[in-house]
Amino acid sequence: MKFYNDILGLIGRTPLVRINHITKKHGIKATVLAKMESLNPGYSVKDRIGESMVDWAEKEGVLKKGGTIIEATSGNTGIGLALVAAVRGYKSVFVLTDKVSVEKMRYLKGLGADIVVCPAAAKHGTPEHYVSTAKRISEETPNSFYPDQYNHPANPLAHYRTTGPEIWEDTEGKITHFVAGVGTGGTISGTGRYLKEMNPKIRIIGADPYGSIFKTYKESGQVPEATPYLVEGIGQSLPVGNADMKTIDEIINITDRESFELARELARREGIFCGGSTGTNFAGALKVAKDLDEDAVVVFIVCDTGEHYLTKFVSDEWMKEKRLLEPQRITAGLIAETKHSGAPNTIISVGPDETVSEALNKMSENGVTQIPVLDGHASVGSIRESHVLALLLKDREMINSKVREVMDASFPIVEMDESIDKIKHKLTKSPAVLIEDFKRITGIITRSDVLDLTS
Repeated sequence: MKFYNDILGLIGRTPLVRINHITKKHGIKATVLAKMESLNPGYSVKDRIGESMVDWAEKEGVLKKGGTIIEATSGNTGIGLALVAAVRGYKSVFVLTDKVSVEKMRYLKGLGADIVVCPAAAKHGTPEHYVSTAKRISEETPNSFYPDQYNHPANPLAHYRTTGPEIWEDTEGKITHFVAGVGTGGTISGTGRYLKEMNPKIRIIGADPYGSIFKTYKESGQVPEATPYLVEGIGQSLPVGNADMKTIDEIINITDRESFELARELARREGIFCGGSTGTNFAGALKVAKDLDEDAVVVFIVCDTGEHYLTKFVSDEWMKEKRLLEPQRITAGLIAETKHSGAPNTIISVGPDETVSEALNKMSENGVTQIPVLDGHASVGSIRESHVLALLLKDREMINSKVREVMDASFPIVEMDESIDKIKHKLTKSPAVLIEDFKRITGIITRSDVLDLTS
C-alpha cells in the first residue's frame, strides 16, 4: 500500500508551473515559473519551517512531551506550526496582529490553536507589540518553545535543504533569477544561498512592499521609519537575523495595488489562486523578466492560497473600501453593496398614490432630496424636493395631492453589472440612477455615492 504516515509527509516537493497568458500580454520572452508552495498541506511555504523548527526543538530537548509552541506570526507560520503540534501532540498559542485575515485566525483555531490578537499599530519593542506579547507568554508558560522564526537558523536551513534543491533539480540547473518576499528572510536567504552555491551567477531578487525597510536597508545600511502597508506576511519595520542581505542581489519595492491586482490576475488568467504576497513576488518577477531573453528562467514563490484572504483583497468590496479596485471592475451592484460603509442599500421610495406630504416627510426623515416613485417593483417616476417646493410656493394645497400629479420622469435604470464609466455619464444628466436586477428595482446610486468612491 502507498500512503504517508501523517500529513507532514506532504510538505515539500511542490511543483513549478509556467505562467503563460500574463507573460504573453507583457511581451515577456523569458520563462517565468511559479513555485507552488500553496500546495503544501497547510497551503503555504511556511509549512517547511514549521516542521524544521520543531524538529530542532525536539532534537535539542527544548520541547518535551506535553509542551506548548508559542509564536508571533502573520498566520502562515502559525498554521505550519499548528499542523506539527496537532500531529505530535503539542499545545499551541499564536500571537497575531489585527491586520491578519479572519480566515487565517479561524484556520488556526480549527487546528486546535489558541490565538491572541494585538494591534498592528503597536510599535516594535513595546509591551503591546505582537512579538513582545509572544515572548512574554512563552516566558510565563512552563515547557514552552518560542521558535522566533525571524532569527531561528532552522528557518533558512529548511529552504537550503529543500526549496533550493527542488528548484535546481526541476529547472535542470537552468534557473537564472529567483524572486521571493523578504519577511522573516528564511525563504529568500536559504533558497538563495543554495542556488548561489550551485551557480553564483543566479540573481536573487527580493520583492518588498513600499513601507517596509528592506530596500533602503540593503542599499544604504540605514533603517528608515516603516510606514503602513496592506500586504500580509512580508516586509518588516526592523532588520531581522534571517534576512541575509549578502545573499540578496537586489530588492524591488512593490505597491499594494500592484500586489493585489496581480494576485487577482493570476487567479483569473492562470488559475493560480494565491495571496497578496504572491502578487508582490509576481510583480517583482515581471519587472525582472521584461528585459530578459528567451534563455532566462525566472522562478517566483507562490507563498499561500487566496482562500486565506476571502474577506480581504479577494473581495471587491474590501478592495473598493481601500480604494484599490481597478476602475473597470467597479459596477453598479458593487457601488450599491458597499456604499455607506457597508450599510444595507435599502431603497427609499414612495408610491404614486401617496400624498406629496408623505413624500416630503420620507425625504426629510432620511436626509435625501430626491426619491424614486415605485409602483410595485417598477419605476414610474421620481420626486425631487426642489421641484415640489417650487410648486408649493405657487399652490400650498398641493401638499395633499397625489404623488403621480407632481412627479418627474423616472431616474435612468442600469443593470447590476453596468460599469462606473456609464453610470457617471448617466449622472451628468440625472441626480441618481436606479439599479434593476431581474426586473426589480433593488438600489439607487446618487452623484454623491460616486464622488465618495472616487474622492
